Amino acid sequence: MGKRRIRNLLKLGYRDIIGFDTRADRRNEASKNYGIKTISNIGAMLVLKPDVLIISTPPDLHLKYANIAIKNNINFFTELNLLSKDVKKIVENMYGRSIIGLPSSTMRFHPMVIKLKELLDKKVLGKIYTVYHHTGQFLPNWHPWENYREFFVSKRETGGARELVAVELVWLTQLFPNIKSVYGNVTKVSKLEVDIDDVYQIFLELKNNIFCTLMIDVVSIPAFRETKIIGEKGTILCNFKNGIIRINKGKEWKNMKIKMGKIAKEYSSAPPETMYEKELQSFLNTITKKTKYNFSLRDEFNMLKILDKIEISNKNGKKFILN
Repeated sequence: MGKRRIRNLLKLGYRDIIGFDTRADRRNEASKNYGIKTISNIGAMLVLKPDVLIISTPPDLHLKYANIAIKNNINFFTELNLLSKDVKKIVENMYGRSIIGLPSSTMRFHPMVIKLKELLDKKVLGKIYTVYHHTGQFLPNWHPWENYREFFVSKRETGGARELVAVELVWLTQLFPNIKSVYGNVTKVSKLEVDIDDVYQIFLELKNNIFCTLMIDVVSIPAFRETKIIGEKGTILCNFKNGIIRINKGKEWKNMKIKMGKIAKEYSSAPPETMYEKELQSFLNTITKKTKYNFSLRDEFNMLKILDKIEISNKNGKKFILN
């Protein structure tokens, strides 16, 4: 993600970029590929008095670097957080500070999500009854350039499937807010050589009587990201991979081809780069007060508490009612 954010900044016209990493091979790669200066000591970074710190470390290290930014009054952006307790501490530590700290909300900038929101806001289907969503990505294919057993998706707290649940909840809670209850079946079904749950089957009940079923896994070959929305006037089918939204209101299917943008060359299956660029530009615009970002740390904390309750529901074997 650090490399991606460098590409994003360069595409957006920013050139005064410094890369920090404790690994020499990653610093050398960034210097060679992007022509940026790199450092291996966080203290050396602070001496340079940066305007912004973009935290693209593994999720369980976000709190450490967010606290460094807060202590030194540096605006900061974190990749998606996965630990509600850490986000709570970040929010508490920011109290009274004038700096801006915001989390990633990449999927809210996805062209398919933007179009889905537009259709729902226009009430194309009338009242929504049910939502079905499946995301599946085979874990060893995530980072083809490194062993899946050796980065954060192999750890229990930051496991790949757990991260995907958070990724999807970011946009699903935007389109379908006010979750009333959750029920989760969480387990490991594969032979992946990691101690994580690789399947999350989730049932959400919303206060406006919408029922949502999520299937999230890291065992699917090929990758899937598909959504079905059923309402009183018809059905929407959404295939994120090919960028097609289909609508049927009782007669025939009408297809909408959504312009998706390019995928970074090192990935076999990933969202388009443009959404990451728009996300980062929105964050930077928020700092300069040009626009307002669409997702706060408090929003993220509330979203992660839903993920926590899903796992508690699985442990207790019963539906969990949310306050």
